[in-house]
Amino acid sequence: MEEEPALLHLLPHVVIFPLTVQGHINSMLKLAEILSLAHLKVTFITTLHNYDRLTRFTDFHTRFQKYPDFELKTVPEFLPIDHSLGLRLVDVMESMDLVTKPVFKRIILESSPPVNCIIMDGILAFVSEIANDLRIPFIHFRTISACSFWAYFSVLDIVQAAQLPIKGEEDMDRIITKVPGMEIFLRCRDLPSFCRVNDTQDPNLQILTKETRKSSQAEALILNTFEDLEGPILSQICKECPKIHAIGPLHELLKTKTQESYQSSNSLRQVDRTCITWLNTQPLQSVLYISFGSITMVTKDQLMEFWHGIVSSKKQFLWVIRADSISNMEDIPEQFQEGPKENGYVVKWAPQEEVLAHKAIGGFLTHSGWNSTLESIVAGVPMICWPFFADQQVNSRFVSEVWKLGLDMKDVCDRQIVEKMVNDLMVDRREVFVKEAARMTELARKSVAEGGSSSSNLNHLIQDIRLMCMKSQEN
Repeated sequence: MEEEPALLHLLPHVVIFPLTVQGHINSMLKLAEILSLAHLKVTFITTLHNYDRLTRFTDFHTRFQKYPDFELKTVPEFLPIDHSLGLRLVDVMESMDLVTKPVFKRIILESSPPVNCIIMDGILAFVSEIANDLRIPFIHFRTISACSFWAYFSVLDIVQAAQLPIKGEEDMDRIITKVPGMEIFLRCRDLPSFCRVNDTQDPNLQILTKETRKSSQAEALILNTFEDLEGPILSQICKECPKIHAIGPLHELLKTKTQESYQSSNSLRQVDRTCITWLNTQPLQSVLYISFGSITMVTKDQLMEFWHGIVSSKKQFLWVIRADSISNMEDIPEQFQEGPKENGYVVKWAPQEEVLAHKAIGGFLTHSGWNSTLESIVAGVPMICWPFFADQQVNSRFVSEVWKLGLDMKDVCDRQIVEKMVNDLMVDRREVFVKEAARMTELARKSVAEGGSSSSNLNHLIQDIRLMCMKSQEN
């Protein structure tokens, strides 16, 4: 306790660098605001394109003007702005090494005051290389769930045990036994999507698993989760990464720090607020919210199966259909164009946190992205999970099998199954799901309250950063 006055007079300088996609920027920018509230100097790094979108579609400038020690700096685009998901990770990494690395290094070298700590997205290898070269301590932030991180971490063990590759569709329900803590329920189809390859030397698989293992070399690991949700898996991760800061749900933690009931979004897209006006006219817990996030792509056939299943369920819906989410969008029938429908409403993008918290929402058909999953948990909204890629396959399995917060519909897109699952979630099994969702909501809110696990872990993180500052000044 004697060191506290010395800690308080220092102004640690933290640089935060996320992968430049919506889900990663969203949670890491929330952390940036939380650290700014704690009177740390924060420099946030993103691309010029993303900075432009933040300033056009959010109140970014107004919000961060409150923090005189916050600064945003940009690096050049390292990929075409309209790049497809078909790009190999090795190409992404090579482009960042060539384009982003020298600019980022110059930002660090020219920073004043000097940088004391870098909080980096855990798969940005070049950032840790620069940190090591400049002898700056770095912390990994993985924006995925603890269970997904642990599955990523364990993939090399799965391969060594000859439990990969997957041998066709008939092999998809085989149990994977080499992820400690998940031995009895994790199937091949629940592994991260990059595991669905014929060759275990696949570049994407190798890069993601090897970069994940490097988190054990960082000063600490930050996860946007809370102990009552993922405690058993956090205990497993601790065996490899001894210092973990589980500080989620970050969007709810930020609300407790700002004392605001609703937080502005970090959206890279223009939200359509007419959907809130429409929701205000709907009965309590009557609407199914449908959104597959910022990246998921669907085919026209899949879209039609969802449409027929949802219409047949006779439930009201609010559906987010991005302009870039469907191939051959010009061929999409009239019912998918934005605006009111006979039993629903369609928008191109919605203020999701606000939507999920709305009293009219009764269920969420989701891609199981981690931000969406946490937002649904905090709002107490049960889920139907239709994962697309990466960590989402693991998340959806935990939602249905472990946390009992909804249903997992992965690898299926059939109108009859869609109709049945919507009715199960909204009517037939609703009482069970709502009861468990309410219990988890209460635990989530307790975790971020004063004295809660996430709030305490945040205090430890801030203290660690201050100590890093003191050590660097002593040197």
